[in-house]
Amino acid sequence: MGNQPLISFASNSPQPEIERVPIASLKPWPRHARTHDRGKQQALMASIRAHGMIDPIVIDELSFILSGHERTKLMRELGFSHIDAVRVRHLSLADKRAYVIAANRFPERGGWDREVLGLEFSALVDTAIDLDLRTTGFEIAEIDLALQQAEQQPATDDDQELEVPEAHISRPGDHWLLADHELICGNSLESGVWCQLMREDKARLCLTDPPYNVRIRGHVTSKGHDEFQFASGEMNSEEFQDFLRAGLSLAIKYSLDGALHLVAMDHRHLGDLFAAAKSIYSQRLNICVWTKTTPGMGSLYRSQHEFFALYKVGTGPHTNNIQLGRFGRNRSNVWTYPGAAGFRKGRDEDLAAHPTVKPTDLLADAILDLTDPGDIVIDGFGGSGSLILAAERTRRRARVIELEPKYVDVAIHRWEAMTGQQARLAGTGATFSDAGQRGAVLALPAPAKRED
Repeated sequence: MGNQPLISFASNSPQPEIERVPIASLKPWPRHARTHDRGKQQALMASIRAHGMIDPIVIDELSFILSGHERTKLMRELGFSHIDAVRVRHLSLADKRAYVIAANRFPERGGWDREVLGLEFSALVDTAIDLDLRTTGFEIAEIDLALQQAEQQPATDDDQELEVPEAHISRPGDHWLLADHELICGNSLESGVWCQLMREDKARLCLTDPPYNVRIRGHVTSKGHDEFQFASGEMNSEEFQDFLRAGLSLAIKYSLDGALHLVAMDHRHLGDLFAAAKSIYSQRLNICVWTKTTPGMGSLYRSQHEFFALYKVGTGPHTNNIQLGRFGRNRSNVWTYPGAAGFRKGRDEDLAAHPTVKPTDLLADAILDLTDPGDIVIDGFGGSGSLILAAERTRRRARVIELEPKYVDVAIHRWEAMTGQQARLAGTGATFSDAGQRGAVLALPAPAKRED
């Protein structure tokens, strides 16, 4: 039989010719019915900028465009004078009309192997940090969903935190590298600490949980935690505003124009946060409410919610992966997640590790809402490291500062347990267990505060 083609084309079907033609010579098909919204146009333009014009358009013998109207239009807008085209000369008018429709219709009817698609996106995220994933034609919310579906990790309780050890390994000034994340044991009110952490990098999101200027014992938890070193009820309103303004101003300095800051606060000091933020942010976009499934402590009413004020840095465009649920992220400003007071798995571990722990799921969802894969997320009040776990889960990069060495240790333990990897000291490469050979430091209780 020989190597014969499976399909025998008519003798009047010559091989198509690929030509380099002037864009000015091309004419749109008179009844081209395909439309594109601005979002798709922008994605296609980004792809052309990133990869060039790889696929040739299709034209007929009179230079009418049969396939590639939008690409031709965008190439013209980008300043190109010529474009590659496949010229066909054998089609009748009816054939051309049918082909113009088919060339746009057939791609719509295809599907996706979601697992394979997710694996491809996973490879892109891991190997091409600087690539704008929107050049694939997918929105970030769709990409994040594909990544989650492809990984299909068994359910884990990231919020089963380890107890705070009596002796801590980390010391002030330690700079820990946790694969794509970084954690410094230091004071987030000091510019030098931020400079060491961020260098020339800028964050897309600050998701932070500063102390609320509320006594821990008897107000936040009855678990016997030490008071925070700062803003644990000892400041008056003006002092607390200055404290918040100082910490948030440094976070702003290391944020991109258009970055968003989500700042947690309870009802007692929400006014102080508003006052502190008024002079340093361009605008407040919203207030999100974390509604807990079980109430905690309180006086007249038991408290069952906390606030996250959403602020914008500068005037640049901010990331919005929600888009009113258009691509699968249906989110409002009311967030329902279990709190540490709930009778759930991991509840006691949460309270043992940190008195004001936030659920990793809550943080991960906020990160998915407001950032792209590979973006930097920061927190100057890192606590027991929940933001690091959330960033790990969502393929973002966390940069975190925590003042108290004991909580730095907990954060490292949690990340190592989650990933199976080892944290290393910047500069020396020493692992966390290696650093323990320096001699652990006994964590002494904070001195009792006077009751006036």
